Amino acid sequence: MNKIKNIHIIAFDGDDTLWVNESYYQKTEGSFCELLSDFLSANKVSEELFKTEMQNLALYGYGAKAFTLSLIETAIRISNGKISAIQISEIIKFGKQLIDSPIELLDGVPEVLSELSQSYTLILATKGDLLDQERKLQKSGLESYFHHIEIMSDKQKTNYQKLLHHLDSDPSHFLMVGNSLKSDILPVLNIGGEAVYVPFHTTWLHEQIGAKELQNQHFHQISSLKELPAVLTT
Repeated sequence: MNKIKNIHIIAFDGDDTLWVNESYYQKTEGSFCELLSDFLSANKVSEELFKTEMQNLALYGYGAKAFTLSLIETAIRISNGKISAIQISEIIKFGKQLIDSPIELLDGVPEVLSELSQSYTLILATKGDLLDQERKLQKSGLESYFHHIEIMSDKQKTNYQKLLHHLDSDPSHFLMVGNSLKSDILPVLNIGGEAVYVPFHTTWLHEQIGAKELQNQHFHQISSLKELPAVLTT
């Protein structure tokens, strides 16, 4: 594997790159499907929920609060308005539990950040609800490793270009590390940056992409963040 050279800034995604996230969403979705089992099968409830999330994405953005609103809207729709106030309260409880989920750091995260912070400028570049992501970062105990925190409404080319402009960095000196090919890897490659893909064992359907989109794209893939220092050369 060729090493990545001439990097000055390393940006890390948060959810499912530094700490566990999607697993808590899937657990919440499972509870939601069980609550609505009198109306539709679990698979159908999940399909309807995803449809609602996609319709609401431009309006609500990402994060636990947007997810909770989509849960409530989906429940009202598939029950034809028969969902009870008690059940709606239960869904709101699901959302609050999701927001208050514990922070479980992935293997080797503090050690890798500590090592790399000696040679590189580290930043957090994550997307979602501002308050929710700030809370996760504070609970993680990782804040001191980062020179800059960027909580993005989305992760498209333009979002990364604005970030690099703010950091006064050339794309060729910028490395993004994350678990989403769609949000963390391809947009950065498309503006001339470098990227390291660290797959998580589960990925939200919206973040999944087909093999065709990866054709002629060159990036590093590692199985654990602990392998990141080995692909870098100062």
